[in-house]
Amino acid sequence: MASPMWFEIFRQLFDRPFTNPFPVKYAPKNMHAVAKAIEEGKVRINPPVPVPDNFRGKIEYDREACIGCRMCIKVCPANAIEFVPPPDGGPKGGKVKFYMSRCTFCELCTEICPKHCIRMSTEFLMADTNKYSDNLVITDSGRFAEQPPPQAPPKPASPPDAGQQPASGE
Repeated sequence: MASPMWFEIFRQLFDRPFTNPFPVKYAPKNMHAVAKAIEEGKVRINPPVPVPDNFRGKIEYDREACIGCRMCIKVCPANAIEFVPPPDGGPKGGKVKFYMSRCTFCELCTEICPKHCIRMSTEFLMADTNKYSDNLVITDSGRFAEQPPPQAPPKPASPPDAGQQPASGE
């Protein structure tokens, strides 16, 4: 009996993977020896998969541009944002703190921020053994609210098809 599941499985057999392959062709017994061979140029590693456009990576936060409106806290479904009151204890001027270990990368905080002081970066290497480490708790990423968000690097030009003639001068 044909079901939609079988068509999906068959389609996935021919799709390319969207993950990074292991750096070398076969899993080695000793990764330290492979790392040394890579440094010496004896082993060629697989290039990493480029980060796609509009990738939702680690949060960047411009503390100076933040007005402390707490809109991001209200929309966060994972409760990954905490309000930090101002040092004088007043009602205004507080900032926020992001816990990346709780974040679901939904990007709701970036969409609702009236000052555009929150954005998603292309950084995705955040593995850590301590969920409260400086790498996973964001309090300030520097000033960027006046700058446009970084664009993904341009994709390399694809080679011409076998039936096409290369452009003149090549």
